[in-house]
Amino acid sequence: MSTSVLTPAAAPATVVARPTVGQRVTSFMPLIALAALLGALAIADPGFLSQSSLTAVVRTAAPLVVLAAGATVVVLCGGIDLSIAALCSLATVFFAMWLPDLGGLTIAAVVAATAVIGAVQGVAHVLLRIPSFIVTLGGMSIFAAIALVISDAGPIRVVDREATAWLDLYLAGVVPMAFVVALVVVALISAALRFTPLDSWVRAIGYSESAARLAGSPVDRVKIAAFTVSGACAGLAAVMLVSRNFSGSPTMADNLLLPAVAAIVVGGTAITGGHGSVWRSLAGALVVTLLRVGLPIVGVPSAYEQILYGAIIVAAVALTLDRSKVQIIK
Repeated sequence: MSTSVLTPAAAPATVVARPTVGQRVTSFMPLIALAALLGALAIADPGFLSQSSLTAVVRTAAPLVVLAAGATVVVLCGGIDLSIAALCSLATVFFAMWLPDLGGLTIAAVVAATAVIGAVQGVAHVLLRIPSFIVTLGGMSIFAAIALVISDAGPIRVVDREATAWLDLYLAGVVPMAFVVALVVVALISAALRFTPLDSWVRAIGYSESAARLAGSPVDRVKIAAFTVSGACAGLAAVMLVSRNFSGSPTMADNLLLPAVAAIVVGGTAITGGHGSVWRSLAGALVVTLLRVGLPIVGVPSAYEQILYGAIIVAAVALTLDRSKVQIIK
């Protein structure tokens, strides 16, 4: 009589589901919305499609594109970073305070500092097992308070503009350098995800963190890296804002949180993680910027802007939400 030997089952491989038909359709929605908005604004104001107007739009969109690109990586991992706007505001204060001593090194110092702050949030999230929503909500409050304290609750004027003068240049006399930098950031993040194992790791974590751990994916390190990228992008966005406003302020970027979240979900990135891309967030950021610019053109008071963002976020999440991950709706 033979006996069978039972061997432990091998760890299941990470299975990344193919995009559904709905997800494929959703992936084209940002481009459709962008084209529709451009058409509507051109009808409302025939001069809107002029070179000067479009140049102003993409220059305005640059900080939002960078913020949304960094936060998209966190969302793809199934988390969320609510601290990006407050950290960006804090970074503008850092820049204004450090510029007299560091000169041209200030940009690198600010981006490095915010990257470290982002990494600290990531470490707190993975080691303490605290939801990213709570960690970054607390971070948002902490960063806002620090910015108010160290700036004496007021703006700090930037007199030396040489460090950021290059962001005011125009490529071929048409495309703002700030937007070129935003495109480079999106391209670098996308390339890092596409041509390295990070893409499969990030999507696996977003689809099912427990399955990703069983498959041997470095879940904690990937999550910390995602928050680091998000923090670094907040610092770079702060540099762009300083170059445009010639000052640092503890509240300068506070109004960019909802637009950044809206850009991510309008771009078709699932808020539950695993599905989306930074290129879609770029399209979403352009859509949101056109809405901000277009509201006054069509006669909608700016006071309704936040209402519109809230409605957009709810609608976009309803379209992109992976309901298989949501067992109970509360």
